[in-house]
Amino acid sequence: MAQVVALVDDLFFQAKLVETARQVGVELRTCTTPDALASEIARSIPKLVVVDLNARANSIEAIERVQASGHEIPLIGFLSHVQTELAEHARAAGCPNVMPRSKFTQNLATILAEVKSENP
Repeated sequence: MAQVVALVDDLFFQAKLVETARQVGVELRTCTTPDALASEIARSIPKLVVVDLNARANSIEAIERVQASGHEIPLIGFLSHVQTELAEHARAAGCPNVMPRSKFTQNLATILAEVKSENP
């Protein structure tokens, strides 16, 4: 079971996520489309879903599909700090925790460690 599933299509950022998760000891799977994300969630319910709001795939649709899964899965979205309108769209779709990419990157190990420390 993946503890964290991330919708990220940037290969360099995917590698950063996977490597940080490995160092922290958290299983993380990456997806590049809302369909793939929905399939991962259907396979097993993760403890966290991370969405790159700047992904080429429809990130708002991905958030809506997580919400429609019927599971209460925490969501974190990240984007360029100047994209306030996109941040509001993400929040309206059901992603209350939206942060600038720089803050997400800076806190990535801590975010993943918190997932690991949660009770199963």
